[in-house]
Amino acid sequence: MASGAASEKTSRGPGISDLPREIWILVAGSFIVAVGMGIVAPALPAFATSFDVGVTAAGFIVSAFAMMRLIFAPLSGRLVSAAGERTIYVIGITIVGISSTACAFADSYWQLLVFRALGGIGSTMFTVSGVGLLIRLSPPHLRGRASGLWATSFLLGNISGPIVGGLMVGYSLRLPFVTYGIALFGAAFLGWFMLRKSTLAAPLGDDATPAMPLGEALRMRSYIAALLSNFGTGWAVFGVRIALVPLFVVEALKAPQSMSGIALSVFAAGNAGALLVSGRMADRHGRKPLVLIGLVVQGVATASLGFTDSVPLFLAASLIAGMGAGVLNPAQNAAVADIIGGNRRGGTVLATFQQSADLGAILGPLIAGALADTVSYQAAFLVTGATAALGLLAWVGAPETRPRPESDPEPQRATA
Repeated sequence: MASGAASEKTSRGPGISDLPREIWILVAGSFIVAVGMGIVAPALPAFATSFDVGVTAAGFIVSAFAMMRLIFAPLSGRLVSAAGERTIYVIGITIVGISSTACAFADSYWQLLVFRALGGIGSTMFTVSGVGLLIRLSPPHLRGRASGLWATSFLLGNISGPIVGGLMVGYSLRLPFVTYGIALFGAAFLGWFMLRKSTLAAPLGDDATPAMPLGEALRMRSYIAALLSNFGTGWAVFGVRIALVPLFVVEALKAPQSMSGIALSVFAAGNAGALLVSGRMADRHGRKPLVLIGLVVQGVATASLGFTDSVPLFLAASLIAGMGAGVLNPAQNAAVADIIGGNRRGGTVLATFQQSADLGAILGPLIAGALADTVSYQAAFLVTGATAALGLLAWVGAPETRPRPESDPEPQRATA
């Protein structure tokens, strides 16, 4: 029986059970962070508008967080290189925890804006260090699945978080921020305690591995395509979804505030349902086909959100949009990991990749919010869906990045 089981496992090939223990620790931390973020999502626009500001100003709260991530991403990359991913990972989560707790005690729109924006500094430290560790610890033939597992944990947290947050806003708009802060302090402690003695997650010496120059990555068409598709993801998923969906549900669909949390959770459920399947397929069939499919589905479904006139239709479109994002995310992240390779540090390359999403998360709520205020919600969601076309056009002409089986070759160097 034992030999038969072993033979069956060998015939099926490696799976997520073969991933290092440290990756599972990162996954657990990501889940905790996501639960808290999901709890805050339904409350953030409503809390901002409670200070007598409009949709555009509420959207700027979301953009300010992403703006600080954008500004401090290069510094985060250098901090990771200097102090190591493990240290910056814990410090970054702690900073966001302090910032989120402070938001609960904001007495004005401007205080909320400042406290929320400061959290972006810690957020970029957490993201760059966490993804850096994920790339460094993932075997090349399991990068898609590792990325899918990381993203799935984040989305599973976002499924439960908005529902809880939607219920909390009925009692207090400040309670979700306190809860978020507590969750983040718990995630920081988990990362410190579980990774403190890990030799795999230990900082690399200055001469242990070379760093990949950003200029080299920018000469690769697949990296440029990844930047553009990540820009669209930041605009739609991390920007407009958080800034406009809760307001659209209440103002356009005339649904109760708690329904906004359900709408966000439905998107997250579709996303999570596609992530692990997408990661496995990206490892088996290549990154590019999954990226193209994900961009088409996400773009069309997102554009249709503004044209729904009932809650069931809106939830259906949200589910499909989430599935599209779930197909896209692991393959896109695995492509960037392929470009960097497992034998080089990629702090600056990763930071720039993150910045592309942050730029989208900044511009998306501002432009879509202005369109919602001056034109219509339909125009806001239509433009948001169209951002996926930027990445789609770039990926059509980009080469595949998946390494050959059981090898981790040098990343592509040609521009063709």
